[in-house]
Amino acid sequence: MNWLTNLVRPKFQQLVRTRDVPDNLWTKCPACGHMIFHKELDKNARLCSHCGHHMRLPVERRLAMLFDNGEFERIELPKVPLDPLKFRDEKRYTDRLKDAQSKTGEKDAIIVAHGRMGGINTVVAAFNFAFMGGSMGPAVGEGLVAAAELAVLQEAPLIVIPASGGARMQEGILSLMQMPRTTIAVDKVKEKGLPYFVLLTDPTTGGVSASFAMLGDVTLAEPGAVIGFAGARVIETTIRETLPEGFQRAEYLLDHGMVDMVVPRHEVRDTLIRLIDLLMNPRQSAIVLPLPAPGRPDGAPEVPPPPGPGVQPPPPAEAAGPEPTSGG
Repeated sequence: MNWLTNLVRPKFQQLVRTRDVPDNLWTKCPACGHMIFHKELDKNARLCSHCGHHMRLPVERRLAMLFDNGEFERIELPKVPLDPLKFRDEKRYTDRLKDAQSKTGEKDAIIVAHGRMGGINTVVAAFNFAFMGGSMGPAVGEGLVAAAELAVLQEAPLIVIPASGGARMQEGILSLMQMPRTTIAVDKVKEKGLPYFVLLTDPTTGGVSASFAMLGDVTLAEPGAVIGFAGARVIETTIRETLPEGFQRAEYLLDHGMVDMVVPRHEVRDTLIRLIDLLMNPRQSAIVLPLPAPGRPDGAPEVPPPPGPGVQPPPPAEAAGPEPTSGG
């Protein structure tokens, strides 16, 4: 046994050997370019610690941030045909679905959950952008309809958090039909007198933004989120003009009245709870005073002025005698 070969050499090799470093330990911020350690990024809810840029947040993490103590229950969504059009481009649509399902562990691009926010029963429908870009097809439409029906059943507010590239092209006209379906579902919630909130996240585009995403009683958005229908390059090519800086960003839409509030991610939960409490538990903001009765300003009945000197007050009606009759 050669101790130099079997003992000393392996020790030196361990000292000089290049270690394999996983690729997912550091994330580069797309806004400022800083490298952020993955644990620091996850601890800060995927916000850049240097510039505050809001990166995309996994849907399960977002739901845990919203509900009390991170506790919620998911509902089983209705089943739909997987490939109604037998669509195929570079690969079969069914194969694309299987790939997305294996990567995300979800059946489709939407999750419907219910629980308590600020002690109030709340229903949340959140999109998963990692599932085929959060595209909307019949499965997503069924999920939104189920969320609206559950909100009506529980008499609870409905919160929708879209993150989508629009309608799913592999399902053609069936995906476009989800636009009126989801609009009708939202109307049922409003007809019941329940509040409907929308939290726009990056990105919200296409048929999603052209339907239920813009119908909220109160519409919130995360800072820097891309919100619009067609892409900026498509618009510039169509109108042959340069778009203004910040076009289709949440702050631009806030300035032009399309969004009610732009709320940082750490403040979303408190803001939604405050809005839910205001709309679900209305109460008078001040003491209501009774209006004064006609007459004196203080509401007291009018009192006739005292008679002047030498003027006899008229007798009471009950003390007056019978009217004199003329003699014959």
